[in-house]
Amino acid sequence: MAVQTLDISPVGRVEGDLDVRVDIENGVVTNAWTQAELFRGFEIILRDKDPQAGLVVTPRACGICGASHLTCAAWALDTAWQTEVPRNAILARNLGQLVESIQSQPRYFYGLYAIDLTNKKYRNSPFYEEAVKRFAPFTGSSYEAGVTISGKPVEIYALLGGQWPHSSYMVPGGVMCAPTLTDITRAWSLLEYFKKNWLESIWLGCSLERYEQIKTYDDFMVWLDERPEHANSDLGFYWRMGLDVGLHQYGGGVGKYVSWGYLPHEDKYQKPTIDSRNAALIMKSGVYDGATDTHVLMDQKFLRENTTHAWYDEGGADVHPFDRTTRPVQKNDIDHAGKYSWATSVRHTDVGRLEAGPFARQLIAGGRHGESWQHYDGLVLDMYKKMGGPNLHLRQIARMHETIKLYRQAEHCLREFRLNDPWYIKPKERDGRGWGATEAIRGALCHWIDVQNGKIKNYQIIAPTTWNVGPRDGAQARGPIEEALVGTPIADTSDPVEVGHVARSFDSCLVCTVHAHDRKTGKELARFRTA
Repeated sequence: MAVQTLDISPVGRVEGDLDVRVDIENGVVTNAWTQAELFRGFEIILRDKDPQAGLVVTPRACGICGASHLTCAAWALDTAWQTEVPRNAILARNLGQLVESIQSQPRYFYGLYAIDLTNKKYRNSPFYEEAVKRFAPFTGSSYEAGVTISGKPVEIYALLGGQWPHSSYMVPGGVMCAPTLTDITRAWSLLEYFKKNWLESIWLGCSLERYEQIKTYDDFMVWLDERPEHANSDLGFYWRMGLDVGLHQYGGGVGKYVSWGYLPHEDKYQKPTIDSRNAALIMKSGVYDGATDTHVLMDQKFLRENTTHAWYDEGGADVHPFDRTTRPVQKNDIDHAGKYSWATSVRHTDVGRLEAGPFARQLIAGGRHGESWQHYDGLVLDMYKKMGGPNLHLRQIARMHETIKLYRQAEHCLREFRLNDPWYIKPKERDGRGWGATEAIRGALCHWIDVQNGKIKNYQIIAPTTWNVGPRDGAQARGPIEEALVGTPIADTSDPVEVGHVARSFDSCLVCTVHAHDRKTGKELARFRTA
């Protein structure tokens, strides 16, 4: 059968900057290309600016995870300026990022991902009618409840930063806030409201304490059958429908995973350095290789970017961000054998291409590497092994499983504040190189800064989407989403919902209109709205 090529543009529901091309043969994707179509240029904007400009500029890189960028920008300057960060400030930074991440969970699942389960492709599934009742955009019962509840956690962020999004309350040396007892009490009530009105009642169908007893795949299956409330919760329903419609059979990807780790411990990272970070994180960093079942710590010195297939005039060498100068080309024609994306290819010098995101974090959480006191959770890794490896269904389970941990860590921050202790220690500005990293809800995020003569000489950002949506590298290895698309079954080329499943399982943050055409004939096959 002849190869059919589909150009699908865009493939997201928030920002219109990702296009996908797939070759289909005998109803299966045999090759894929991901094109990031939007150039932002924050690295160029920040060049020659005041070192603290990143605190204001980089949170505006994203309207839904600005706290993660602010976290990285603050820690990058902390390491460059060799600051001291008080205990309260570490907790306040962590709390801001946590509540912003928590709000993303129901918003992403219902607003960006689960609505595809109402596609006509699944109308023969015994779960279809119920999926429409729950997940139909705007009218579904769970859709409405989940999207509405997502606004509550960031009210806690506003208590710290005065607004959400785009606050800049995290600064080198601490934070520009000092919450009162009234603020902390209000934050507790908001967390409780989120838990009572969605997390336990709708998503889990049980208490957090009961869910936290699940340690293995077998435990999960026992929980699922234990009570009707478990099986009929949105988690239980999604698990059952996903298996019924075959979401566990494709979308695996590169099989190697990365996390910078996140949540610096309030007592272990008060004098931050690049080298001391790994040993001071509650959620440990790591690289997991599924083929060899090995875990190692992640170090920024192993990271390289390649622009062979990206619209930059920087040569084809693998370059560390400290040594990179961003030089975009003026004419960015699409050439799938040459340059076809604004995203760079990111790789580990020893391991190669890596997937970032909640799935990666949970596989790394199952490793015994790192410090003995750091967080361990073997559930998703056990599922991964017993289900025969990665798939897009498990990628969703991993993301939503993390919600409970994020919630508990937010409780920890509120519990550990000492309101009369310092929140800020004024730093001494100096020249130097700094690095700040965290885990945004979509995955590994980091900033590099080089300050010379009191100005930013170089600023580099590698975001989660850079890892996942990056094009082929200098060795022609496909990026994680490109690799995950290969092997995807396409039931109807005029409505390739399966491509959307795979791309959105990585939380591609894109716009709402999708259309497809046949490259050879130029005929548009379909045009439809997905959100």
